Amino acid sequence: MFSKSRINEPGPKSGSEPERPKAPETAAKSSMDFTSSASKAKPGASVLSSDLTVVGNLKTTGDIQIEGTVEGDIRAHLLTVGESATIRGEIVADDIVVNGRVIGRVRGLKVRLTSTARVEGDIIHKTIAIESGAHFEGSVQRQDDPLQSGRPALAAPTPAAPAVAKPDAV
Repeated sequence: MFSKSRINEPGPKSGSEPERPKAPETAAKSSMDFTSSASKAKPGASVLSSDLTVVGNLKTTGDIQIEGTVEGDIRAHLLTVGESATIRGEIVADDIVVNGRVIGRVRGLKVRLTSTARVEGDIIHKTIAIESGAHFEGSVQRQDDPLQSGRPALAAPTPAAPAVAKPDAV
């Protein structure tokens, strides 16, 4: 392979191509700094294009922009449903912006239905905004923590008192 002494030798190497000019050390250092800072930066949103159909559940801690069709549940940090998108299933996210069609339950801290939104299902939210022109069929319920899964827990049943047989009165 390569050794440090061969890399630093001036002039062409015997039996090989002429040496290519080296990048200055500062450029190498800055690209290394960029790589390390890029790994710390938050990645961009994942985009599902309009010609894509997904059958199954999606789960991420990042952001998703849906432009196609999803038949399944979606869990994300920020979920944007594009105008051409259709989602059949439950969506759960911190922030939800619906521009397209959702058939199923919507649970989010902040839910926004734009004027092109079409939602058929219940919305459980902490804050909600519905623009004029949005189509919505379902119920709306405010909760302090709408991201908790499922419905509110039912009270535990109290144990029944033991039955005592009484003699029949004749």
